[in-house]
Amino acid sequence: MYVCILNQAGETLLHRNMKTTPEAFLKAIAPYRPDIVVAVECLFTWYWLADLCADEEIPFVLGHALSMKAIHGGKAKNDKIDSQKIAVLLRGGLLPQAYVYPAEMRATRDLLRRRMHLAHKRGELLAPVQNTNSQYNLPALGKNIAYKANRDGVAERFADPAVQKSIEVALSLVSYYDELLRDVALTIVKTAKQHDANTLYRLQTVPGIGKILSLVLLYEIHHIDRFPRVQEFASYCRLVKCAKESNGKRSGTSGAKIGNAHLTWAFSEAAVLFLRENPAGQKFLARLEKKHDKGKALTILAHKLARAVYYMFKRKVAFDMKRFLNDEGRGVGERDVSLDNHGMNLILATLSNASMTASLNAYERLGHYP
Repeated sequence: MYVCILNQAGETLLHRNMKTTPEAFLKAIAPYRPDIVVAVECLFTWYWLADLCADEEIPFVLGHALSMKAIHGGKAKNDKIDSQKIAVLLRGGLLPQAYVYPAEMRATRDLLRRRMHLAHKRGELLAPVQNTNSQYNLPALGKNIAYKANRDGVAERFADPAVQKSIEVALSLVSYYDELLRDVALTIVKTAKQHDANTLYRLQTVPGIGKILSLVLLYEIHHIDRFPRVQEFASYCRLVKCAKESNGKRSGTSGAKIGNAHLTWAFSEAAVLFLRENPAGQKFLARLEKKHDKGKALTILAHKLARAVYYMFKRKVAFDMKRFLNDEGRGVGERDVSLDNHGMNLILATLSNASMTASLNAYERLGHYP
């Protein structure tokens, strides 16, 4: 890994490649230890360095990879150049910061994301079974084969032995995924009850949010206090448009990938499930559809559910359907409320002193503030 250390005047004190080990890193920064702030790009390898800095009481800043690319993008890009630019951005107080997720909940969050990946793979196995049935123009299956009890006799519908074998393999894999998903979900639920059982149960008071969606929301949001305003939370969930504007003229959108894709999926799923066996919710959607098309109405409903969840976290209260329906349209459709003209999150801090550019997250982990 490349390490670049700048002093307050911008002079390069150290800039070289070294082994990716805690011992090599601590040895390299030892002469500059008293005043150093460590910054790293938010890639999949930052966990060990964040934990090391926490153990050694070194302020740690996690840079937002996509936002950093927008700031320092250039013709040439490699680890040596990137390390120097990260140091320059940190020194100038311009480093876009990402949230340093706490180590004690990080592994469970990653396991939950792995479960979502397995669930998607399971769904990919079910679709070909339906497609094969249509290819041979056979009568509709009639039952939902996502449930194990409805899969008996499905392969026997086809005359060709090769097709039967293909269907049997697909359904066997689906059954195997079912067992894996149940086991993983049970492990996550047990852990979640130790972390924050009250919030988990409050989330399940929202119609359409069950065990899995409540787990996703609990672990992807973590501390709601990192979002000072509900607009910033909606932006993080990718539920607002990011406008590009100059001289009063809009030229499309940008920053669509900045935010949490898992929360986008969770609230989109919750919006659809909210309508099941919920006449009041269906009437609410019908009113939205009179003003907008069906797709946009569902998006607005997802946005509104996100706002409701934000205040449930903030106020530690259960879901209130009456209040939810009476607040129709409040805050929905607010344009770019948490983004500046570059589509960047306004949640990012701008600090002027290199020793003060460590995020509040870093100092909170140390138990004191500058």
